[in-house]
Amino acid sequence: MSLRAKILKELEKRPRRLKELKAKFDEDKKVQAVLGFLVKDGLVVEKDGVYFRKARSAQPATTGDAVKCTVVKVAKNFGFAAPVVEEEAGGPPAEKPADFFVPGRFLLGAMPGDVVLVKRLVGGRSEDEGQVVAIVEENNKLVGVVDRQEGRLVLLPDRCPALPLQIKKSADGGAEVGEKVAAEILERGESHRDHRVGISQCFGSSDSAKSCTKAILYANDIVKSFPGKVKAEAKRLEGAEVKQDDLKGRRDFRDRVIFTIDSADTKDIDDAISLTRTETGYELGVHIADVSNYVVPGTGLDEEAYHRATSVYTPGAVVPMLPRQLSNGICSLNPGVDRLCFSCVMALDVTGKVTDFSFYKAVMRSRVKGVYSEINSIYAGLAGGELVEKYADCLPTLELMRELYDKLAKRRAARGCMEIETGEAKIVLDADGRAVDVKKVERGVAEQMIEEFMLLANTSAAKLGKKLKVPFLYRVHELPDPDRVTRLHDALTGMGLDAKFAGETPTQLELSKLLNDARGTSLERAVHINVLRSMAKAKYLSEPKGHFGLALPDYTHFTSPIRRYPDLIVHRILSAALAGANEKELTGKYGEFVVEAARHTSEREVLAMVSERSADDCYKAEYMADKIGQEFEGTISSVTNFGIYVELENTVEGLVHVSRLSDGEMNLANSMALVDSLTGKSYRIGDPVRVRLIGVSISAGNVDFELA
Repeated sequence: MSLRAKILKELEKRPRRLKELKAKFDEDKKVQAVLGFLVKDGLVVEKDGVYFRKARSAQPATTGDAVKCTVVKVAKNFGFAAPVVEEEAGGPPAEKPADFFVPGRFLLGAMPGDVVLVKRLVGGRSEDEGQVVAIVEENNKLVGVVDRQEGRLVLLPDRCPALPLQIKKSADGGAEVGEKVAAEILERGESHRDHRVGISQCFGSSDSAKSCTKAILYANDIVKSFPGKVKAEAKRLEGAEVKQDDLKGRRDFRDRVIFTIDSADTKDIDDAISLTRTETGYELGVHIADVSNYVVPGTGLDEEAYHRATSVYTPGAVVPMLPRQLSNGICSLNPGVDRLCFSCVMALDVTGKVTDFSFYKAVMRSRVKGVYSEINSIYAGLAGGELVEKYADCLPTLELMRELYDKLAKRRAARGCMEIETGEAKIVLDADGRAVDVKKVERGVAEQMIEEFMLLANTSAAKLGKKLKVPFLYRVHELPDPDRVTRLHDALTGMGLDAKFAGETPTQLELSKLLNDARGTSLERAVHINVLRSMAKAKYLSEPKGHFGLALPDYTHFTSPIRRYPDLIVHRILSAALAGANEKELTGKYGEFVVEAARHTSEREVLAMVSERSADDCYKAEYMADKIGQEFEGTISSVTNFGIYVELENTVEGLVHVSRLSDGEMNLANSMALVDSLTGKSYRIGDPVRVRLIGVSISAGNVDFELA
């Protein structure tokens, strides 16, 4: 039991003077320090030199029913708890209530991720101030950095680094100061100071992005190794080949010019293209790896794939949804070998409009593994003899693809599909896995062309699912909600832009025009960020609600079943329908499943995205670590009440803290600028600035600047 807990227990028996407690525990300095903390936390009262355990009835009164919440943030002296909102399947999105602000002394030692019951405080500073009255579910698994304070090892949790947790000597796992570790709360007290943790896993130095990435994945339940049962099932597919018996009932596309186009380092190739000219326009084939032929419901492979729901890509590594025997082997559309595929063959008119489509179970053989950069060189007329020879069989098709893509791009723009710049980065690693360069990803014609072809296949699959009236999984992007539209309008107006929309909700064409008008100007970053923030998050649903961002009434994910489980579900349903299963049979088999699968896969997708972005931040900080003191040109990418964020040309982003901007008060204006109350100087989103690097935290993925 900690000294803090012992003192509290003693004071519950009767009030005590300081000298009595010192004599009782024989630790003069520590007793006095602990009593000071207990008084500060409101658990103990001191009067005339006598210390009392604060009575339960003396705690501030609460009002109303307790609200179930998830603790989302814990700082040194306060926390925030977000009410849990239950959404009805297929219903409108529930309105999200405001988070509760909980003073530290009313947190009951709750940790980020805990599910708690919160009641509003009577007489609180606002109606959203609350008190934790019970912890319903404990989140005892933590990730953080080991430190030493006052001679003892402590854990600085990633999600609340201002609250060091004492590590039990008997459970330190051999961890050393500066290591990134996984830990578990072994003992909980009434406050964070009373918690005791044990180290369960050491990842390596917190100054290594590679080690920090391992911790990020661990914290989000993203595990690279597969269970033994899954490994055994995958082992049976080691070196598997397509056999004659596999071809029964399949279309044979092996004589067609079909090939893949991906990044040079891609090993899990799940889509290929064919294209021919017809009398009425074009015939476009999008041929997707038939993963459903190998990953069967009820197997360990399928259960694990469902749990993972998606592959996770971090710099230099991947946590695959499927074992390599499938993802890089029999399911990958490698060149020169037969592969089973699920093909979407579409007829397009001379303008690029899809007039008809059919889906087939088929067999194909890719002519070549195309690479984006090489094909972009061909289109730019820069290809040398080796490239021309490599793509000899495909050059006429590539020429036709470019012709069709130009028409599709015009159609995309005409319907208002939004092209938001997200600042994707390519992180270059050395042989030891350390970041040695960060480059902004530039998307060429080849990348955009393949994206457009995949979009057509995904749209056709959604239309077929809707037409058949069967249970289905749709990729949905709903309309922006009114509050976000209002904030967008205010932000754009604050930039001096004409933000008048014809209706309450801006149309895709209106937003697309804003984005295009800002492109290449100093406001580009600001406009694109604010439009992105106004958008709902895309997710999976069992109801077809359309895709606002793509300006499409029907959309799903069909083209990546090696790395996304929703695509595999769509394959199974369409395969069963093509094989003759009727609506009643499919409803019985998939009706309830698609509702739960939509929720689960959406949640796992968010975890994957958060993990990938956090890992990127760690590697970016690692790349900047040896550049302390250097100066850089950047652009203000966002502003907050605690400072401005500056983004460099290579996408590295860092904070200039408000304390380094002025000695006076800084005021936030329309979430667009920080204004110095002393000088009137304004720091606006989009402004160019020169900054000096003053610090990095690889573990937190943070970069700190000051104005140069």
